[in-house]
Amino acid sequence: MKKNLFEMNANFSDDWSSDNKNKVKKKTIIEIKESQNHQLHFAKEKRRGKTVTIVKPFSLEKKALEALLKILKKKLGTGGTVKEDALEFQGEVKEGLKVQLENLGYGFK
Repeated sequence: MKKNLFEMNANFSDDWSSDNKNKVKKKTIIEIKESQNHQLHFAKEKRRGKTVTIVKPFSLEKKALEALLKILKKKLGTGGTVKEDALEFQGEVKEGLKVQLENLGYGFK
């Protein structure tokens, strides 16, 4: 008769789960601001030898932030992504990005 391999003080009750991918998502309440009430600032990082321009913090809903990103990427001719409350753009595009955001009514520190 074969021995059970899981007899080493293992507890497999009903609340046990082997799926460690289920993470509890944090619900953050974001105060939605109008564009002129934003106080944005720029950051520049090097990632794998390439420059990334980051502008944050935006107080917008996720869909509105993605729509803004799409407009800016098209006008700047560069790639980018949304990360939490920040927009990240490929390359050093600070000057052009600042002009485009000022045209849309956003403020800076």
